[in-house]
Amino acid sequence: MAHLFRDLSLGHSKRETTPPPPPPSITPPRQSHAEDLPSPLGQLAAKLTDSDLTLTAYEIFVAACRTSSGKPLSSAANGSNSNSSSNNNNHYSSSSTESPSHNSPNTPAVQRSLTSTAASKVKKAFGLKSPGSGSRKSPGPGPGSGSGSGQGKPKRPLTVGELMRNQMRVSEAMDSRVRRALLRISAGQVGRRIESVVVPLELLQQLKSSDFTDQQEYEEWQKRTLKVLEAGLILHPHMPVDKSNSAAQRLRQIVHSALDRPIETGRNNESMQVLRSAVMSLASRSYDGSDSCHWADGIPLNLRLYEMLLQSCFDANDESSVIEEFDELMEQIKKTWGILGLNQTLHNLCFTWVLFHRFVVTGQVDLDLLSAADGQLAEVAKDAKTTKDAEYSKVLSSTLTSILGWAEKRLLAYHETFDRGNVETMQGIVSLGVAAAKILVEDISTEYRRRRRTEVNVARERIDTYIRSSLRTAFAQIMEKADSSRRASKNQPNALPLLAILAKDVGSLAVTEKQVFSPILKRWHPLAAGLAVATLHQCYGNELKQFISGITELTPDAVQVLRAADQLEKDLVQIAVEDSVESDDGGKAIIREMPPYEAEAAIANLVKIWIKTRLDRLKEWVDRNLQQEHWIAQTNQEGYAPSAVEVLRIMNETLDAYFQLPIPMHPALLPEVMAGLDRCLQYYVTKAKSGCGSRNSFVPTMPALTRCTMESKFQGFGKKKEKSPNSQKRNPQVATNGDSSSGIPQLCVRINTLQWILGEFDVLEKRIITLLRNSESAQVEDFSNGLAKKFELSPAACLEGIQQLCEAVAYRIVFHDLRQVLWDGLYIGDPSSSRIEPFLQELERKLMFVSDTVHERIRTRLITEIMRASFDGFLLVLLAGGPSRAFSRKDSQIIEDDFKFLKELFWANGDGLPSELIDKFSTTVRSILPLFRTDTETIIERFRRVTLETYKSSARSRLPLPPTSGQWDPSEPNTLLRVLCYRNDEIASKFLKKTYDLPKKL
Repeated sequence: MAHLFRDLSLGHSKRETTPPPPPPSITPPRQSHAEDLPSPLGQLAAKLTDSDLTLTAYEIFVAACRTSSGKPLSSAANGSNSNSSSNNNNHYSSSSTESPSHNSPNTPAVQRSLTSTAASKVKKAFGLKSPGSGSRKSPGPGPGSGSGSGQGKPKRPLTVGELMRNQMRVSEAMDSRVRRALLRISAGQVGRRIESVVVPLELLQQLKSSDFTDQQEYEEWQKRTLKVLEAGLILHPHMPVDKSNSAAQRLRQIVHSALDRPIETGRNNESMQVLRSAVMSLASRSYDGSDSCHWADGIPLNLRLYEMLLQSCFDANDESSVIEEFDELMEQIKKTWGILGLNQTLHNLCFTWVLFHRFVVTGQVDLDLLSAADGQLAEVAKDAKTTKDAEYSKVLSSTLTSILGWAEKRLLAYHETFDRGNVETMQGIVSLGVAAAKILVEDISTEYRRRRRTEVNVARERIDTYIRSSLRTAFAQIMEKADSSRRASKNQPNALPLLAILAKDVGSLAVTEKQVFSPILKRWHPLAAGLAVATLHQCYGNELKQFISGITELTPDAVQVLRAADQLEKDLVQIAVEDSVESDDGGKAIIREMPPYEAEAAIANLVKIWIKTRLDRLKEWVDRNLQQEHWIAQTNQEGYAPSAVEVLRIMNETLDAYFQLPIPMHPALLPEVMAGLDRCLQYYVTKAKSGCGSRNSFVPTMPALTRCTMESKFQGFGKKKEKSPNSQKRNPQVATNGDSSSGIPQLCVRINTLQWILGEFDVLEKRIITLLRNSESAQVEDFSNGLAKKFELSPAACLEGIQQLCEAVAYRIVFHDLRQVLWDGLYIGDPSSSRIEPFLQELERKLMFVSDTVHERIRTRLITEIMRASFDGFLLVLLAGGPSRAFSRKDSQIIEDDFKFLKELFWANGDGLPSELIDKFSTTVRSILPLFRTDTETIIERFRRVTLETYKSSARSRLPLPPTSGQWDPSEPNTLLRVLCYRNDEIASKFLKKTYDLPKKL
C-alpha cells in the first residue's frame, strides 16, 4: 500500500504507557475535542449505543481472530514477564489455520528485526505517526499531543488480543467471559468456520448470570445481545426480510419480551430452542447458497461495527496518533471481513471516513491524519470507477457528501477559517474536498454521464466556487468593519469616507489572497489569483456604482473615493495580468470579468460639472457687473474699468480652486478650464464694446445727386434756414442724446480696459504654467504643448474690440461731436467764407483730450483712426455734401490749402503722427483734389471714356448712372460724376441735365 500514500518520514519512539485500567462499563474509544460529525455509514434502526457497538465489534474481532489473538506482539520486550490472566486462558485452540503470514517465523527476536527497527510500512504509506514521534501540526487551537499518565509504567500488552482489549477499553472480566464462551463454542463445534457461527446466539447459549458480577449486568448484556440479533437479522439484514416471515416475527417477539423479562438460555430450554430456530432460519438465508451465517453483514450494521474496530487503531493517550503495532492490529481486524461481509473496497471507504473523522474530532490540527485521509480517498476514487454496486454507491455518496459538506463549510468562507499560520491545513482540506467532489460528480452523478466529460472540470469549478464565495463573504465582513471604522472616526478631522477605507482594505485582502491562498488554489485552478481579484473587483464595483449614481457635485469625499477606487482597480488588474501570463488566452477571460470602474471618467465628469458651474457663475457676474459699470476712469491711473479687475480676479480664483482640487487629471482637463475662461473673457470683451457704434454708425447718409447753377452759392448765404434739411440727413443709428456710457471719455475707458486685459494674458498664462508645475499629476509632456495653456478667443476679441472702439471714437468725434463745424459748416455756401479753421480748432481740442485719456500704447492707433475719419469727412463734404455746396475751379486752391492745414494738425510740427503715416492715409484725398482744378470739359470727357470702358456696349445709346461705391478714385465713374455735380458752371449743369436730367435742388 506504500505507493498509495505520501511517503513521509516517521519517528521510531514506542508507546511508553498503556491507558489505566478501564472501568467495567464500556466507553467510546475517542473523545470529542472540537466537533463531531454523524456517521455517514448509516444510522441504525436498533437502539444500540456506541458502547453496545464497541462490545459487539470486540466480540466479533475475538471470534474472527481466534488463536491468533494470542500471538505475541513483535514490539513486545523480549523476556517480559506476564501476569495477565488474559495470557493464560484467553486464547483458545481450534482447528482453524493461521493466515499465510502466520506461517513465517514468529519469535519475538525475528519480529523485532522485521518491524521494530523500521517504521511500519502501512503507517509510512499513510504518513501516520506513532505516539511521541514527530508529526506535522497545523498551528491553531486544538488539543496537544497526549502524554503518559505519569503514574509509572504499567505492564505492556504482549499479544494482539490484549492490545485490542486495551484499545477498545473492554474490561478484563468481559474479555475473559467472551474468550471462555468462544473456547466452549470452538470445542463443541470442531471444524466449523467462524463465518458459519452466529456469535451472539452462541454467547447467549454459553454465558449464564453466574458469569457476571450481578444479575443487572447480565440482564443488560442479554438485552444488548438480543438487540444485536434483531439489528443484524431483521432491521439491517444481509437479505431483505418479508414482514410476514414467521421466523422474523418470532425473533422480534422474543427480543421485545426480553426487554421486560430475561429469557432462559439453557441448552434444553424451550425459549432458547425457539430463539435458535428463528435466528438460524434468518441467518442461513443467502444469495449464493453457502453455509455462512449472515447476521452482521447487512449495511449499515456491518459498517458501523467495522468503524468501531478501525477506531481502535488510534492511541488512547494521543488520539491523533496510530499505535505502534498498527500493522499487526490491522492485519487481525481484516479477519472480521468474513463475518461482516466486507471487502477491500468497503474497507477503503470506511477507513477513509475514520481517518477523516479522527482529524475532525482531534481539533483539525494533525496534518498527517489529513494527508492519510486524502491518500486513502485516492483509493476510493479508483474503487468508485470499477464498483457499480447500488448499496456501495449509496454509502459512498453519503460518506463523500459528509466529507464534502464539512470541507465546503470551511472552504466557502476560507478567509474565516485559515490564515498564514494554518494555510497548510487548507491545502489538505481543499485536496480532500475536490477529490470528494470529483468522485460524486464523475462516478455517481448520472447528469455528468449524460454530458460530455470534456465540458466539466470538477476541480476547477469547485475552486471557482470556493474563491468567489469566500471572497464575497470576506468583502462583506471588511465592508462592515470599514463602516464601523468610519463611524468611530466620524467626528475626527480628515476622516476617510467609507468606500475609501473599503478600497484600502480590499487592496490588502487582494495582496493576502495572492500571497497566501492563491499559490495553494493554483494547483486546481490556474487563474486562482485572477479569479479572486475579479471577484473583489465586482464586489467593490457594485458599491462604487451605487455611490457614483448618488453624486451630483464634486466634493472632497467623492474625489477621495474615486481616486481610491481608481488605484484599487489598477492594483487588482495588475495582479490579474501577472497571474494570467501563462494562460492560454493571456488572461482575457478574467479581464472581461473586470469591466472598468471608469473612476477617472467619473471624476472628470464631476470636474466638468464643477467647471461649468464656476463658469456659469462667472458669466452671471459679468452680466451683473457690466450693468453696473459706468466706464469712468477715475478709479485707477491706467484708466481701465474696475469690472475688468474683478473679472480677472475671479478668473485667478477659479484657477486656484481648480488646481486645489484633489484630482489626478489637472493637465487633462486644463484645456476645458482654459476654454471656459477664454469664452467668459470673450463674453466680457464683447459686452464691453457692444452698443458703442462703429464707422458706419456715425457716417451720414449720402444725399441724392443734384446739379448746381451759377447762383446756387449766393442763395446759400441768404437762406441758411432753408439749408437745414441737409443737417437732418444723418444716419439714424447715430446717438445724439449724449449717452453717458458711450461718450468719448467712456469709449476711451473701454479701449483702455481692453488694452489692459490684453496685457494681462501673459501674466495669466505664466501663472497657469506655475500652477501646473506644482500639480502632483503634471508630467513633462504637459509643458511641451503650449496651446493648452494659452487664451485664443479673448485676445483676438480684445484686438478686434480695440479696433472697433478706436473707429467708433474717431468717427464719433468727426461725424457726431464735430458735426456742426464739419458736415453742417464746412464749405456751406461760399467756400471762401466757410473754411476748415473752426473744424481744426474743435478737432485739436478733441485730440488733446484723447491723448491725455487713452493708454499710450493705443494713442497712436486712435489718433490715426481720427485722422482717417477726418480725411473721410473732408472727402465726403467735397463729393457728397449735398446741394448746399458748390465749387468752381478757383475754389480748388482753398480746398487744397485747407487739406494741407488738416494734415499739419496731425503732423504737429513733427510731434504728432509720422509724415509717412499721414501720406499713407491721405493718398486718396490727394488723388481726388486735382479734379477740382481740372476744366469741366476734360472731366466730362474722362467720365464718358471711363463709363464706356466700364459698361461697354450698354453705354453706347445712353450713359448709365454709375452707382455710388463709396470708394473714391479719380478714375472711378461715380467719383467723376460727383465732381461734375458739385461743379459750379453751366457746362456741367447742361451735361447733367441732358444726360441724367438731374434736378438743381432736392
